[in-house]
Amino acid sequence: MTAPSLPPSPPSAPAHPDPAPAPESVYRHAGFVSFLIARVVAVVATQVQAVVVAWQVYDLTRDPLALAYVGLAQFLPMLCLLLPAGDLIDRFDRRRILAISWSVGAVCSALLWWLSGHGTSGVAGIYAVLVLYGCSRAFSGPAMQSLLPQIVPREQLAQAIAANSMLMRTASIGGPLLGGLLFALGGGELTYAVCCACFVLGVVLLLRVVVAYATAPGPTQGTMWQRFGAGITFIRSRPIILGTISLDLFAVLLGGVVALLPIYAHEVLHVGPAGLGALRSAMAVGEVGAGLYLSMRPFNHKVGRTMFIAVAVFGVANLVFALSTLFWLSFAALLVAGAADMVSVYIRGALVQFSTPDTMRGRVNAVNMLFIGSSNELGEFRAGTSAAWLGAVPAAVVGGLCTLGVVGGWTLAFKQLREVDRFEEAANAH
Repeated sequence: MTAPSLPPSPPSAPAHPDPAPAPESVYRHAGFVSFLIARVVAVVATQVQAVVVAWQVYDLTRDPLALAYVGLAQFLPMLCLLLPAGDLIDRFDRRRILAISWSVGAVCSALLWWLSGHGTSGVAGIYAVLVLYGCSRAFSGPAMQSLLPQIVPREQLAQAIAANSMLMRTASIGGPLLGGLLFALGGGELTYAVCCACFVLGVVLLLRVVVAYATAPGPTQGTMWQRFGAGITFIRSRPIILGTISLDLFAVLLGGVVALLPIYAHEVLHVGPAGLGALRSAMAVGEVGAGLYLSMRPFNHKVGRTMFIAVAVFGVANLVFALSTLFWLSFAALLVAGAADMVSVYIRGALVQFSTPDTMRGRVNAVNMLFIGSSNELGEFRAGTSAAWLGAVPAAVVGGLCTLGVVGGWTLAFKQLREVDRFEEAANAH
């Protein structure tokens, strides 16, 4: 009897299987580095200008309400231009719109330079220029946010947002410090000249950006009001988007302390313009530190709950700053607030981008930038008026408590946002 034949043995696995290819770095995409550098120089110009304008206005008036008008002058144009900005960004070349906006920013810096050396209108002339600058920001903000997904592929969008946010915060560190130094060296004329040059450089670099993932333009049928109404309807139908952008609006609108920094530098901490620049940089230092950690240890788990925790930490840190009379403690509190804000910014940006189709990004980001502008510029108006009525320290304390109240209210009102686990889930959430 012949022995039964044995089944052939399976092929042996290789002793050392080939490792999975490493994911391509987002920095390898054509134009992405140019886009980041362009944004950095534009943010530096914005930060330098903000420090010097706030110092000049308060130095001329010594009135907290005058600082409130600095924010209001920039916010009102953004509010009025929200509708055309979102519609145009969805229908036309976003890179060109951004270049025009930064060019207007360069003109504003040149006008402020002229006012510093030759103007006789005082703060009235500064407010007039800030209105024009607010018009440019109404287009530049949503254009930048809508352009980024056209430069990198969707699977690397979260990584691009993290890298972009970290570098912007890095620029925010140097900007205020540079502003205080330039103003000490050459006054407003030197400072605004540098701002103008930065905006021009940003436009030149922007021309090198390659738009590799552009889609067909947005809808052209119907009126501008109808198209923008469709964007509003889309936001209202997505609790994750609505909850995310409204949380930022009210938390920072009611609890931000940036507008009060000139008062604290003058009257509470007694540190002068150089100290003011350091205080404005403190939050950026915390943001960059958190951004570096996120770039090395990115997370995509329980993102909704993490965002609420981060905003709560932001409110507590602002309370510590409000009650501090020590420069080092104030600096540390703002640093923690910045780190918490960076975590929140990273999550908010990714959730909004993953939830929005490209043909509607302009309108959605216009609303988002309005909310951000409301929380920043209108928040400055709120802080300035509160300080005029209550005093700087009580106004800051009340603001921190309001932030914590907003976190509690939104945690209960937006259950779907609180329970979202991964960024990809936002694309299908209704």
